[in-house]
Amino acid sequence: MGHHGWQGNPPGTEDEARRRIVEAATACLDRAGLAKTSLSDVAAEAGVTRQTVYRYFPGLKEILRAVALAGVEEFAGRMERHLATFGTAAEAAVESVVFAVRTLPGEPHMGLLLQAGEADFFTDGVVSPLAFSYGARILRNLPVDWAAAGIASDEDLRGLAEVLMRLFLSFLQYPSTPPLTDDELRALVRRWIGPALRGFPETPREMR
Repeated sequence: MGHHGWQGNPPGTEDEARRRIVEAATACLDRAGLAKTSLSDVAAEAGVTRQTVYRYFPGLKEILRAVALAGVEEFAGRMERHLATFGTAAEAAVESVVFAVRTLPGEPHMGLLLQAGEADFFTDGVVSPLAFSYGARILRNLPVDWAAAGIASDEDLRGLAEVLMRLFLSFLQYPSTPPLTDDELRALVRRWIGPALRGFPETPREMR
């Protein structure tokens, strides 16, 4: 491949080129912030021209999306470690919503989509099948007896992840007025989600 620049070390593949542009953008954002980062800054950081960047990304917004997505794994790890301190299904579910609502807007990379006015892309990512599977994986790894809470299968766990993710997305995009404190948000979610995770009642005979 004919690559211009790259500080004398051209990438060997298209994927590596994209990764290095994303890494360059991350460095710019960490150093100068979103408001002072331009596509020209990213190109200079990567050691390439703007035209080279355009081969891989249509514009700065698409680069921001890639930077945000690259932060998902690290965020998921922190969420999982936080939720592991709660011993019941209801507590873990409630705290997952509180943690996401309070943490995501301030995330240095994932929060970029909200800061840049890319809420629609953020929403599409959160409510995608891949995101639900990712959420289910986090829940599955917790030291929680899900079966005792009526979560008997991977499909159930994925369904719970979907409900929780849609819930925290709603709180993020349409916050309460006045804003809820952490304890108020926790109490609200516990009131309506908690009872569903104490084990499902047996189906009434007349409904069988």
